[in-house]
Amino acid sequence: MNIILLGPPGAGKGTQARKLVDDHNMVQLSTGDMLRAARSSGTAMGNKVAAVMDAGNLVTDEIVIGLIREQLENTSYSGGFIFDGFPRTLAQADALNDLVSEMGQTLNHVIEMAVDDEALVGRITARSTCGNCGEVYNDATKAWPNNGKCSNCSSTDQTRRADDNENSLKTRLLAYYKQTSPLIGYYYATGQLASVNGLGTMEVVAGEIAGVLDA
Repeated sequence: MNIILLGPPGAGKGTQARKLVDDHNMVQLSTGDMLRAARSSGTAMGNKVAAVMDAGNLVTDEIVIGLIREQLENTSYSGGFIFDGFPRTLAQADALNDLVSEMGQTLNHVIEMAVDDEALVGRITARSTCGNCGEVYNDATKAWPNNGKCSNCSSTDQTRRADDNENSLKTRLLAYYKQTSPLIGYYYATGQLASVNGLGTMEVVAGEIAGVLDA
């Protein structure tokens, strides 16, 4: 089963992707993680990525699709792939559809994690993560443990993104709505789109996603 998670920054896509990895033996394909890994890999594709990024240029859709192709070809899995952070544009959606079809696979579900912008800003400005394992915390709903250690891995490395502030988040939301939100209509037209409430608790959202997958 291959799925796409859609939603604005801070909607919880990464958190839900990690849960799907644990619960369904799926493989999370995060474009950010793939680019960082490729840059330091020393492969031909990795050197190409490094050259583009070192020059301060944006990585092309062709390069990202190439990285995804490598993952689909070389990763053993039983539960399917989660596309997290890709596609971001209609052109990327077309390219991904072509790639998946070419490899004899299908996109089974596209899940939109719908949110209210004001509530999302409040959530993100209170967010922190464990710098070691990536566990997500929130000052209001899931505070960093009083003992100063991550509840998942016991690391003391609590980090906050520099752009997790109201002004930066509004800029990122504007970019999302301009570039990525048209995908909601695109996948609605294909009959693949399902929507869940991205502002529920982690367990509630996970339950709604599980309902989509089971259906």
